[in-house]
Amino acid sequence: MSTQPLSSRFHVSLPVRSIFAVPDGAGVGIECRSGSVWVTLDNDRRDIVLAAGERFEGTDHRRVLVSALESSCITVSDAQPAAMPLPAPSGRRSPWRLPSLGLSPA
Repeated sequence: MSTQPLSSRFHVSLPVRSIFAVPDGAGVGIECRSGSVWVTLDNDRRDIVLAAGERFEGTDHRRVLVSALESSCITVSDAQPAAMPLPAPSGRRSPWRLPSLGLSPA
């Protein structure tokens, strides 16, 4: 029996200087719909600034912080919100997946 992974997409409005945290950014897309945001990854030296219409795709299992440089709206895609637990294949979790803490404002 084959199961498709659950996919979600939701919008988040961020007031200026607010922070939105994604505990595990692997496979998560962040799109800036309006305003501008600064994307920071744990243990990553890059500065990633997104303007309206730009997108960032997470590839590593690390925390992602999205800071609003001005009043902004982002779309978070292919992430598992806190209310939706990660599916566990055959009752086991992958050792490569960090524990799901859900998505929440920092």
